[in-house]
Amino acid sequence: MLGKNIIIGIAGGTGSGKTSVAKALVKDLHLNGAVIIEQDWYYKDLSHLQQDERLKWNFDHPDSVEFDLLIRDLKAMSEGRTVKVPQYNYVTHSRAKETLTVKPQKVVIVEGILVLYEPVLRDLLDIKLFVDTPADIRFIRRIKRDIYERGRAIDNVINQYMKTVRPMHEIFVEPSKRYADVIIPEGGKNKVAVDLLRTKISSLIKH
Repeated sequence: MLGKNIIIGIAGGTGSGKTSVAKALVKDLHLNGAVIIEQDWYYKDLSHLQQDERLKWNFDHPDSVEFDLLIRDLKAMSEGRTVKVPQYNYVTHSRAKETLTVKPQKVVIVEGILVLYEPVLRDLLDIKLFVDTPADIRFIRRIKRDIYERGRAIDNVINQYMKTVRPMHEIFVEPSKRYADVIIPEGGKNKVAVDLLRTKISSLIKH
């Protein structure tokens, strides 16, 4: 049976580079196992709403995420159980019928804009990280991702950013920085910070 695993939380604004940090930490760690869990997979299913109503949904508010399910899945993995995590369709704004089977791993990295905001989730984390990236860079990354990866129209992306993304960042995301053990400027490109964190993780695994 898997012993106590290490749960690492990575928060930061949209487009800050959370995923690149998570992937950089996993790379070359030579661990028994590591997995990345995305907070966005746990968006609440909006299939009961009309498409135009889904587009008006505030995906940057804590109420948009099914944190209870995310917390249950993390606890289950800590207990050595395999979980079936949800997958989200960002085009239709609904939860996919297919799930992703995740076996318990020694290192679990959970990343998302609100990972450090939710108190119960925060209490599960052994290491809390916040990726701090300038707003203009995050905005450009958000536009590119939503247009090229999620098939969104640029006017829709900009409108959503101004109406919900930016104000929710200021209300919920940015203040959660104070809970971080480590603040990482420049995301995954900060090689020094990533290398230091890898060393820390490896040390925790050995104990």
